[in-house]
Amino acid sequence: MNRLTTSQGVFELTRYPEDPRDRLRAWDAADEYLLRRLEGPEDGEPAPEAGGTVVVVGDRWGALATALAGYRPVQITDSYLAQQATRANLARNGADPDAVRMLSARDTPPERIDTLLLRVPKSLAFLEDQLHRLAPAVHAGTVVIGTGMVKEIHTSTLQLFERILGPTRTSLAVKKARLIHCTPDPGLPVAPSPWPYRYELPEDIGVMSGRTVTNHAGIFCADRLDIGTRFFLKHLPRRSGPDRVVDLGCGNGVVGTAAALAAPESCVTFIDESYQAVASAEETFRANAPAGAEARFVVGDAMADVPEQSVDLVLSNPPFHSHQAVTDATARTMFHGARAALRPGGELWVVGNRHLGHHTQLRRIFGNCTTVAGDPKFVVLRAVRR
Repeated sequence: MNRLTTSQGVFELTRYPEDPRDRLRAWDAADEYLLRRLEGPEDGEPAPEAGGTVVVVGDRWGALATALAGYRPVQITDSYLAQQATRANLARNGADPDAVRMLSARDTPPERIDTLLLRVPKSLAFLEDQLHRLAPAVHAGTVVIGTGMVKEIHTSTLQLFERILGPTRTSLAVKKARLIHCTPDPGLPVAPSPWPYRYELPEDIGVMSGRTVTNHAGIFCADRLDIGTRFFLKHLPRRSGPDRVVDLGCGNGVVGTAAALAAPESCVTFIDESYQAVASAEETFRANAPAGAEARFVVGDAMADVPEQSVDLVLSNPPFHSHQAVTDATARTMFHGARAALRPGGELWVVGNRHLGHHTQLRRIFGNCTTVAGDPKFVVLRAVRR
């Protein structure tokens, strides 16, 4: 747990799920910079008059929403974990649990936004989609402030604000963080978001060859098939019968859909902590699955809601980043959850970059791990629940 000290108060904050081994904080200098700007002058300019309907977009672990709970803000995020972190941090700091209204990136934004505070996301495509969805609610008097680390804010970032909302400038950098100030222009045309994006898969990847995939903005490799998944699709297990399969960290659902096509009697559960990812997976599955194929679509924390010993096969391409930080915490959580959910004899199949050393974690958790396939960059691993 760490303590964030701001003019709004002192807050005890953690990431979610809370892990005593995780030394990463629940906020960074960009969050601090934004909170200071709301309470004091900058470059000789007075603090903005934040108020009315306050919308906080992309709050990563609830630090902004918790500090600004007195404004009773609307939080919009694509992350289930961010929502859970916000609830936990509000409770930890004695705030009203109803002080923050939580919406997902798939929900309709408020009809009117008077103060828009936006944490710049890693994905430029997701920022574009968000700004298009928010633009109709923004008016000439809306206070719009974005925040991010210097390495997250590029010319293309500013161009999106300029094109969709209005004239945009940046602040000086403080602790490698920067603010984005945007003055809404009601005269700009309101255009629909160009997302989702659909494309046809290549012909050399097994049962998904030549099929169409749907990608909503913000998911990993939203405009093409990432090379790790491509390698995985060529080496998926060959099974038949009514298996219970989980596509864990499903992204656009191409792996789980491949499993459904290869074994139409199976039931596939698609799980991701991203609302955009699960929406993509459902559209990909509906467009390609055989008639009568059974599937479930879950936005959640890895395998937390899957009953123990209820699954035959788990397929996963686990992430190794948490925003800008490199960490194996997410993969470790996935592997432990998979083992608990698998029946005796059930299997976890994982693809990952060779250098990540997932085999070490899998041997520690499962007591076994075999290499199914590999190339100079990727490896497909198999672990069995004994």
